[in-house]
Amino acid sequence: MNKKGFIFDLDGVIVDTAKYHFLAWQKLAKGLDIDFTEEENEQLKGVSRVRSLEKILAWGNKTISQELFNDLMGKKNEEYLNYIAEMDENEILPDVPRVLNTLKENKQPISLGSASKNARTILERVNLMSNFDAIVDGNDVTKAKPDPEVFLIAAKELNIKPEDCIVFEDSVAGVTAANTANMISIGIGSKDVLGHADYIFNDFTEISDDFIKSLIEN
Repeated sequence: MNKKGFIFDLDGVIVDTAKYHFLAWQKLAKGLDIDFTEEENEQLKGVSRVRSLEKILAWGNKTISQELFNDLMGKKNEEYLNYIAEMDENEILPDVPRVLNTLKENKQPISLGSASKNARTILERVNLMSNFDAIVDGNDVTKAKPDPEVFLIAAKELNIKPEDCIVFEDSVAGVTAANTANMISIGIGSKDVLGHADYIFNDFTEISDDFIKSLIEN
């Protein structure tokens, strides 16, 4: 049996936590009398917390002290953590468990490769922790995607060469990072956005067990 390394991003691939970031930012913006829309939230995907708050302030034409800035960043994170503390298995995106089970049955090593510093908490809440042989998250990396660092560390942890790894990603930066690492990139989302991925599916319901097996065998 061939051994490949399968690496999954978390937000937007395994679970959809983007809505919780949106609700937390929206509440913060409202407190500053700034209207914050879902369209604007799209522009914050994969962007650091500091940069996100800077963007929101710019959209609202607001200037605040550094002290308040730091305070708001802490509040935003607290709000977000309150949301994820309530997560359960219903939050797992459709057919993700089936794909993970297919990989397990075929004895393939699986890793998480996520920028989220809360990845372990989220996996525990949705009861998927035991599916992963390695977890690389925001606490383990110094460079954000599109830098391939997170995926290269994941490959090393799985003891699989980068060119034998397959990455599931929903962001432009993530697909770019996988391509730079010389891995097979599978985009989860829209063809218009993720056109540079090797394969693109709207979601995991479109990924057949046969397709997974073909990735293992090739």
